[in-house]
Amino acid sequence: MTNASVREFKMPDVGEGLTEAEILKWYVQPGDTVTDGQVVCEVETAKAAVELPIPYDGVVRALHFPEGTTVDVGTSIIAVEVAGGAAPAQEEAPAAPAPAAEPEQSAEQPAARQPVLVGYGVATSSTRRRPRKQAQDPAAQQAASAVQSELNGHGAAPPAPAAPVAPAAPASSAAPAQRPLAKPPVRKLAKDLGVDLATVTPTGPDGVITRDDVHAAVAASQAPQQAAPAAQPAAPAAPAPSAAPAAYDSVRETRIPVKGVRKATAAAMVGSAFTAPHVTEFVTVDVTRTMKLVEELKQDKEFAGLRVNPLLLIAKALLVAIRRNPDINASWDEAAQEIVVKHYVNLGIAAATPRGLIVPNIKDAHAKTLPELAASLGELVSTAREGRTSPSAMQGGTVTITNVGVFGVDTGTPILNPGESAILAVGAIKLQPWVHKGKVKPRQVTTLALSFDHRLVDGELGSKVLADVAAVLEQPKRLITWA
Repeated sequence: MTNASVREFKMPDVGEGLTEAEILKWYVQPGDTVTDGQVVCEVETAKAAVELPIPYDGVVRALHFPEGTTVDVGTSIIAVEVAGGAAPAQEEAPAAPAPAAEPEQSAEQPAARQPVLVGYGVATSSTRRRPRKQAQDPAAQQAASAVQSELNGHGAAPPAPAAPVAPAAPASSAAPAQRPLAKPPVRKLAKDLGVDLATVTPTGPDGVITRDDVHAAVAASQAPQQAAPAAQPAAPAAPAPSAAPAAYDSVRETRIPVKGVRKATAAAMVGSAFTAPHVTEFVTVDVTRTMKLVEELKQDKEFAGLRVNPLLLIAKALLVAIRRNPDINASWDEAAQEIVVKHYVNLGIAAATPRGLIVPNIKDAHAKTLPELAASLGELVSTAREGRTSPSAMQGGTVTITNVGVFGVDTGTPILNPGESAILAVGAIKLQPWVHKGKVKPRQVTTLALSFDHRLVDGELGSKVLADVAAVLEQPKRLITWA
């Protein structure tokens, strides 16, 4: 083959108007044979993690960037040598040596998943690499990860530096060690927690490492440090400080790059908070009957295998309230100076993930039966936890629910998603003393908070929507008469 047969695959625009993406994982290495449609890498955009398929057959000549590098849309990321120039007409590049990624061969090739690829964009700016942290001793590094994990509240420590890229070295006589088997989200979790997958004992099918295995490895690595003070022999000398405080003091600060989902979320929330005039109203409601209905539905054959929880009925209650008060389901068009009332509901559900808070939505939720809504909620949550939410799933939302109650929080004042006019926060459901039928009894109680855009939703409309949601949750039989 000649240099003219080397094709450069560029970073595509995997969303709408995105300008950059971070390379999370390479699934191929120089010398590997690839086929049209094969996934070669996973990238993280400002909206989601996406797998990129190569659009032609050939042999990988070079990977231009290592994992952890943020690359602008339109920049070549991989060179592939194709037969006879049969590839699509992307820019050709000379076959100059390029840095190779970390020399480890992927043991897991994603299959049976449709690639999420919207289109190819072009950008002229340069790439930026993730800033590298200074090396520190293992004990301090482990303590820093534990401290940051506790502060974050979700077990997500700062990402470890990506391995540096070096030119391919001559093959040695020793056989390379087999690469641990783990899915991309699990590898990302291990990377965030500073866990070497080679040291983790797998419990999944066919020797696959699971999330629980990674967490177990973290717990095992911390156990000796926690037990160390008890093992110290008694002595008249002053007691030595414990390992944890000493390590904590040695790491005074941790800096986390703001990028990807967190960067996009921050920009969106600042824009929303200072663009739409927010108003938040609250109501505390007895949801005892709703909780009983949840238990009944769990035993219903129509809901067999489906996720049935209070969020399902809260979502249905909000959809009923929107049907009774359709003007709440709208957006403000600043350019046209118009209020756009939506005659459909794409129901957003805020989900906390290792990459940050995302809000995928259930398309046309208003038209779904209760079992269909349960199935859609279950799929949405599972996909988000596995890090497979597509950019399209987070576009076009009209109204959102955020369930802060799962963290034990009573309620909050949620900020609107850009382009939406209302968001409902659901607090923790707790057993509390409540006046019921003239007597104080223990009842299941929660507090709801509805924030809305006061440019197009006045106090009367917002109050009616919140009151309707509360009424349905207090008397779930209204689902039959109002829906």
